[in-house]
Amino acid sequence: MLQITQIYASEMANFSYLIYCPETLHGAAIDPSMRPDLLLEKVNELGVKLKLLLNTHEHQDHVAGNALILERTEAKLAAHSAAIPNPDIILAEGSRLVLGKEIIEVIHTPGHTPGSVVFKTADQIITGDTLFVGRCGRADLPGSNVAALYNSLQRLKALPEKTQIYPGHDYGPMVTSTIGWELINNDYFICPDIQSFIKLRMEV
Repeated sequence: MLQITQIYASEMANFSYLIYCPETLHGAAIDPSMRPDLLLEKVNELGVKLKLLLNTHEHQDHVAGNALILERTEAKLAAHSAAIPNPDIILAEGSRLVLGKEIIEVIHTPGHTPGSVVFKTADQIITGDTLFVGRCGRADLPGSNVAALYNSLQRLKALPEKTQIYPGHDYGPMVTSTIGWELINNDYFICPDIQSFIKLRMEV
């Protein structure tokens, strides 16, 4: 199983992630945010060979550190084409990325942005701004679509309850959760229909 290291990466409560294969030490950086230096420090500490730079979406608080990661490592940039123009690797629904001896699967989750994606490996998902602990991403920004966000959350709800969630921000009562926890505690996640979801979003 790929190992996931969560890094507090900005004053906006962003999380960036280093994931790596413990056998080969091949790794991927996800959303380096405002403090890519912290991610690179962890890369050096663990002896990881950074092969990929993955973005969940294009907002600056997530991608501001891309340039430094690409300058300092041999990582290839991978993102959805609706998020980042001309990445080295274009991601779409169902894309599979080899990392060491393991696989990262891509789930396209439009809503917060058209090109938002979730990265899945075994029973772990890195959700960017699609799903937070106890909350979900905004749908009132340019390019956002509240109906698409609702549909994306419905897809994540179908994952096994033991699936571990690693969000893009520290907005909840804990830094990670599970699908099972969200099904009990996240009002946005358990809305029974699109109308109740839109109503709840409007009350924020």
